[in-house]
Amino acid sequence: MAGRVLTETAAASERIDWRAALKECGLAAFVALILFLPLVGMVIVRAEGALALNFRFGWVLIGVALVAAGRLLLVGLRTVRPETIAAVTAPITRVPALLAPFASFAIAAGIVFAFVLPFLPFANRYVVDVGTTVLIYVMLGWGLNIVVGLAGLLDLGYVAFYAVGAYSYALFARWFDLGFWECLPMAGVLAASFGVLLGFPVLRLRGDYLAIVTLGFGEIVRIILLNWYPVTRGPDGLSNIPRPSFFGLEFDRSPPEGATAFHQFFGLDYSGYHRVAFLYFLALILALVTNLFVLRIRKLPIGRAWEALREDEIACRALGINPTNTKLTAFALGAMFGGFAGSFFATRQGFISPESFTFIESATILAIVVLGGMGSQIGVVLAATVLILLPELGREFEQYRMLLFGAAMVMIMVWRPRGLLAHRDPTIRLHGTTPVTAGGPARP
Repeated sequence: MAGRVLTETAAASERIDWRAALKECGLAAFVALILFLPLVGMVIVRAEGALALNFRFGWVLIGVALVAAGRLLLVGLRTVRPETIAAVTAPITRVPALLAPFASFAIAAGIVFAFVLPFLPFANRYVVDVGTTVLIYVMLGWGLNIVVGLAGLLDLGYVAFYAVGAYSYALFARWFDLGFWECLPMAGVLAASFGVLLGFPVLRLRGDYLAIVTLGFGEIVRIILLNWYPVTRGPDGLSNIPRPSFFGLEFDRSPPEGATAFHQFFGLDYSGYHRVAFLYFLALILALVTNLFVLRIRKLPIGRAWEALREDEIACRALGINPTNTKLTAFALGAMFGGFAGSFFATRQGFISPESFTFIESATILAIVVLGGMGSQIGVVLAATVLILLPELGREFEQYRMLLFGAAMVMIMVWRPRGLLAHRDPTIRLHGTTPVTAGGPARP
């Protein structure tokens, strides 16, 4: 038995191209050294009231050695056991089909959990606040899903509509003393107008060219917000943005004279948690309304036109679908929900500035749509939860949390390249095989 093992080991060793393997191993070790040196090898500590830089070269060497050994092992397995590597790295394709029978139950359970989250024993201000952040990104993901997932238009400047909604709410509320529910539709209309404004110049563009133009549009809006100081206050931002009330009941400890606070009306002790929970439920209601609207509009002719446009624009023209109107409605409606999310973001934060609307926000929202699966509503929820909770759960790892976040993203794209829930039923399914003619069903 021992002789057989030695024989197989020798045969495998002969099949490995050791020169190429060591070269690949050395390249991986060099890349690891470049990454680990600033991330692991240097740490800032406080010493005697000042900041000092400590070096941990031992940890760097351990990390480089582990990467080199792992790469060498991977090269060996790829040569000796290629079927093992193929099985490990193969995309997981059966998960959505296996989970399909439980989809309705999972959706109902998720909605119930979302409503009872603030009342659970482990819920606190931090947990509910993170949940609110997840709901904001779910709204943004569903809005961008109209443009990218349904209409197939790659948009890298979606954060511009997010910013327009936030600044619209802040300015209307400050200048005209309007409430949240009065400013919300106006912010959505303004954001939709900007969506149409973006849609006209890009009607003839596709693919990478469309992405570049939308990226430029997002940066133009950010630069305008940064430099239009008399209106937007530039880098100083807008502060003291009015908060929403519960049917006129404010969440202040000491309301103005003649007004009644929320805790006074219901006979409760004052707690800042009341405002946090109210904002959470407000975000949840807005997210559910967004979802219902998108689900409904997908079944209308305009929704089917978006899906047809995504599959083949030339075929759309041949079928009599107007691509211009179809693209403009996709940009406008997607931008409208971005404006709604921006309005809520402004009233929740109480302060906004151009630094909140950088390209990284657009990239995050697009990653939510892509990771969730193009056109998948549930996938957007799962992706938003993963992308928001992973950095939060990794906060205890301090500077390593973004490294772990990136590794998780890579693993998701390796095993689920089309998204977490890329599988979905078509909007319209033709039942039966009997063709339909002008005079009725054809007989065999």
